[in-house]
Amino acid sequence: MSEMYTKHAVKYAEVVKDNIYNALLERPSTMALLGDLQGKDVIDMGCGSGEYAQWLLEQSVGRLTCIDISEEMIDLVKNKFGLNVHAYCQNLSQGLPLEKDNSADVIVCPLVLHYIENLTPVFESVCRVLKPGGYIVFSTHHPFADFECSESGNYFNRELVEEEWDTVGTPVKVQFYRRSLTEISEAVTNSGLLISKISEGMIDEKAKDLSESTYNHLKNNPNFIFFRCEKVHTQQNIKSDS
Repeated sequence: MSEMYTKHAVKYAEVVKDNIYNALLERPSTMALLGDLQGKDVIDMGCGSGEYAQWLLEQSVGRLTCIDISEEMIDLVKNKFGLNVHAYCQNLSQGLPLEKDNSADVIVCPLVLHYIENLTPVFESVCRVLKPGGYIVFSTHHPFADFECSESGNYFNRELVEEEWDTVGTPVKVQFYRRSLTEISEAVTNSGLLISKISEGMIDEKAKDLSESTYNHLKNNPNFIFFRCEKVHTQQNIKSDS
């Protein structure tokens, strides 16, 4: 796990409130795939410092569960929201082992999956935890954007990439997995989920005031990709409903 989410957790929490990539591209694009959340039982999977938690509470969700691998991030969320959320640490590469079957209406998973090597157990766990008719919305690195980091030159190879990011104003080493769109979609559908929407996001015009060059790049090039995936009613459920 990168020091950006542990040692630099407080600084990261400040930066992502209004930066270009998170606040003006990722969050609005993810939120656009979410429906009415009032009264819904929601899991914020990879909650980070709680930017989504804040917004989800404003949507009057029912029960909100915040999960992250970083103890520092969970501490920030607990301090910020107290008893309004149920928050705990979990290595998300193992999925959601502490969550009950058919217990969540909606799962939000922002910019987490590229840190996980094997997506199969993650989506199998998500499918188990979602109620029939429930859905997950997740964002991750766009496969085309990451392909420039490939050392093999084979788009279909999964590769571990190490870079230095200056998100928090100090260069921090970050490792993530570059993978194909096929690998992502097969992990989803093999778990039993149905992909209902795919988006490549849209940069907010406000980004132009922060950095015109970054705005122009994100307006013309894919950076993240966004999915909405449904847990459809089984045939047995369909028959019993008819």
